[in-house]
Amino acid sequence: MAGIKNLVNMRQSGIFVALVAIVLLFQVWTGGTLLSPGNVSNLVLQYSYILVLAIGMLFVIVVGHIDLSVGSIVALVGAVAATLLIKMNMPWWVAVVAGILVGVLIGAWHGFWVAYIGIPGFIVTLSGMLLFRGATAIVLGSISLSPMSPEYQQIASGFIQGLFGTAGGLDVFTLIIGAAAVVGVIVSALRTRKARISYEQAVEPFGLMVAKFAAVGLVVMFFAWRLAASRGLPIVLIILAVLILVYSLLSKNTVYGRHVYAIGGNIHAARLSGVDVKRTIFSVYVHMGFLSGIAGVIYSSRSNGAQPGAGNMFELDAIAACFIGGAAVTGGVGTVIGAIIGGMIMAVMTNGMQLLGIDFPTQQVVKGLVLLLAVAFDLINKQRALSK
Repeated sequence: MAGIKNLVNMRQSGIFVALVAIVLLFQVWTGGTLLSPGNVSNLVLQYSYILVLAIGMLFVIVVGHIDLSVGSIVALVGAVAATLLIKMNMPWWVAVVAGILVGVLIGAWHGFWVAYIGIPGFIVTLSGMLLFRGATAIVLGSISLSPMSPEYQQIASGFIQGLFGTAGGLDVFTLIIGAAAVVGVIVSALRTRKARISYEQAVEPFGLMVAKFAAVGLVVMFFAWRLAASRGLPIVLIILAVLILVYSLLSKNTVYGRHVYAIGGNIHAARLSGVDVKRTIFSVYVHMGFLSGIAGVIYSSRSNGAQPGAGNMFELDAIAACFIGGAAVTGGVGTVIGAIIGGMIMAVMTNGMQLLGIDFPTQQVVKGLVLLLAVAFDLINKQRALSK
């Protein structure tokens, strides 16, 4: 058991170091363009919906299942929102609520078949991928709809800037939020450390903990500095931060979260321990649908419309983010923060290769190899940990 915990800690630290190394590498290769204020803002805007999907996908993978339909759900949510806004002249908030509700209902549909009928998630969501892609074409009449209303566009393209003025050309509000995020991470880590000590569990050396705090603080404040030098704090980043906070707490500090990990670790033992396996798996797919609905709203807002082909391959990016971020292929292992870092690695690699002018097929080859190596690394190290 100690070996597994050490493995998880190593993966968490390792992927953070990998993210920093990849960022620095592409920063050099792109001649400084990668971390320019404008490009950092674009990174947030362009890949936020993948990170939202990765949060939900993490829970699905932890319970030992998969969801191949999230890209199609994103497309259908956008189609519903665009139809309400453009064809029916509904207020922007009605389109947002309706889009998220569509995602929740689809998640419940998948959860019913997986949890209560017993069909593997792979098959159910493969069916959903085809079903909801076709439904998108039907709703849109196989044509694109645009533009969205200005208020709806602000969801993914808006910024909060100038609330507390500027200092040296930097938005003060963005810097304050960055500093608050660093303090929040440190406080949370210290509380976790204190709880582990009270239960007489092993903790990392104090010096190593301080070094990790310093590294995280530098990365977060550098990121905030770049945003502050550009257009301020993206609204979509606030949405993403709230989701990360809520689902991190849900996974770590609730009975529900413990049940999710118990099912992924050993479903038979979880059932014998009194865990309602069916209800938990059902709810995991509902959460996935909810987050797919939010991602669909963000994506349609960002693209300023809805297209029948929207969301293509999003499910693979979300799955890759989870596995690169430390989720185990066998379930039971993974964290929200790990999935987010994995998604950021994919985002930085994609953006960096685009800046370098690398063609799309080559980008796919590189991302495929990274995913394969990440899963191989996980399996090899797990075998080593268990053999000790």
